[in-house]
Amino acid sequence: MTLTALRPGSPTHPASDLDARAPRRRISPERICATLTLLVIAGLAVAALIDLDITFAGVAGSIDSAENFFGRVGGLRFPEPAELLRLTVLTVGLVATGTLLAAALSVPVAYLAASNTTPHSTARAVARFIGVFTRALPDVVLAMVFVLMFSLGTLPGILAIGIHSIGMISKLFADAIEQIDEGPRLAIRAAGGTKLQEFVSGVLPQVLPSWVATVLHRNDINLRGSVVLGYVGVAGLGLEMSHAFKSLDYGLGLGIALVIFLLCVGMEIVSSAVRVAMLGETNAGRGVFVRLFTRRKTSAGRPSPSARRFASAEQALRRPWTASRVRNTAAGWIAVAAVIGSVVVSDIIWADFLAFWGRVPEVAASFWPPDFGSYGFAVIGAAMLDTIRIALAATLITFVISLVIGSLAARNVAPNAGVQGGFRLLLVIIRGIPELILAIVLIIITGLGPQAGTIALAIGGIGLLGKLIADSFEEVPRGPERALLATGASRLQMYAAATLPQGSRALIGHTFYMLDTNVRAATLLGIVGGGGVGYYLLNAGQGSNYPLVTSIVLMILVTVLVVEGIAMWMRQVFR
Repeated sequence: MTLTALRPGSPTHPASDLDARAPRRRISPERICATLTLLVIAGLAVAALIDLDITFAGVAGSIDSAENFFGRVGGLRFPEPAELLRLTVLTVGLVATGTLLAAALSVPVAYLAASNTTPHSTARAVARFIGVFTRALPDVVLAMVFVLMFSLGTLPGILAIGIHSIGMISKLFADAIEQIDEGPRLAIRAAGGTKLQEFVSGVLPQVLPSWVATVLHRNDINLRGSVVLGYVGVAGLGLEMSHAFKSLDYGLGLGIALVIFLLCVGMEIVSSAVRVAMLGETNAGRGVFVRLFTRRKTSAGRPSPSARRFASAEQALRRPWTASRVRNTAAGWIAVAAVIGSVVVSDIIWADFLAFWGRVPEVAASFWPPDFGSYGFAVIGAAMLDTIRIALAATLITFVISLVIGSLAARNVAPNAGVQGGFRLLLVIIRGIPELILAIVLIIITGLGPQAGTIALAIGGIGLLGKLIADSFEEVPRGPERALLATGASRLQMYAAATLPQGSRALIGHTFYMLDTNVRAATLLGIVGGGGVGYYLLNAGQGSNYPLVTSIVLMILVTVLVVEGIAMWMRQVFR
């Protein structure tokens, strides 16, 4: 009998037969289309960057111009200490009050927008539209409208911040509601509980940590964004800074800008402390300042007294005043005092609420119907395209730099804790600088134009996108990373083969969120001369050409809706 050796890969070899019968993963047409869309958007971003002529040589030349500028300005100047304190307290108060207003209004919107709590699909669609609309509507436009309805002061800023923030808070809150454990809510329903009892006892306790963290994060964003409201008459540090720059008093303007920057960093520290006090170490997040307030675990690993189970119902009803309970109670009362204090220092003229109703029809009629006026659609449309180009170019720069910084800020990527902590701190510092202040300084140094707005947006976005990337990379499954390290792979190989591929879906989502944010922010930077449609928006508002304001806002709304639609489609395809 003759034995015939079967060569691997021959048609009769078992391995070849298995390869032929093995199911091959079919790439869906939708995924191919989404990939091509990503490539097209990336190509448009590269083209926008080239068209705006932003080069390393130009940035280096701006550094030389900056040295000459600061040499001419001399030292920084500040308002009188009492006036500076008053303006700082007023700014913090109006921002906190506006954020609290948004937090309260976002609860019913999120309840109706969540698929598992909404009473009807129509109500869910309406709630989702309210969230998208308020998120897309620039807060500076809202401030313009409320300045017409109310007297000058803090109230227009509070309402503008509050309404604009509903969109983001309600969106994240609704997403958290959809991810809850349905057991407690269904148990309350089975026991005959009402819808309100289901929400208060079965839903709210599970999503409260996420809601608090979202509100605190939004408060930080609103503090940075409050600077631009000063350009339309809202009281506070932003208004004083705008007066200083308009009068060419650069020393005073930069001094106030430094105060705002320190205030933003200080707010980050306070927010971290509040998150730790109210949410505990698990839900407080991974910010660099959070670690300053977290406690080390004991070597024995014993649970704290507050975590031990009670032996009887009487012990549960008569809980001892442990250190944890005292701390949580104190934090709760401090939060209540902060809410009351924010409303008091905001110096709201409550009588305006009684008088403004009569002005609503008149103000509404002045904004409708939309009209492009003497500029025409061609001019405003070209300016809107400039805004989109600025947003695309800034997002590309932000993505490239944030991918490096955010990766080194992740625990599982950084070579050691020192590097990771240093880059986390760098992200906090960058995040504390308002984009508007960056744009103003760059415009003063380099002159008017889209280049200054693009660089300001790019630098400002690094703090946010870098943090999101770092958090996403830290949350990837560690199994593939450990397997590669066990085979002798380097940290760079582990990052390229395990960390980056697993975090790519989140990376796409965060980048589109950055693009969405940059479209709105590029509009605001145009107000101070950063290029784009914001220039025409400010001129129309100051010249009482409100039909043009409506036209520009509708163009911004359509653009943001398109970007958000693409982002939602991408998240669905690549999930």
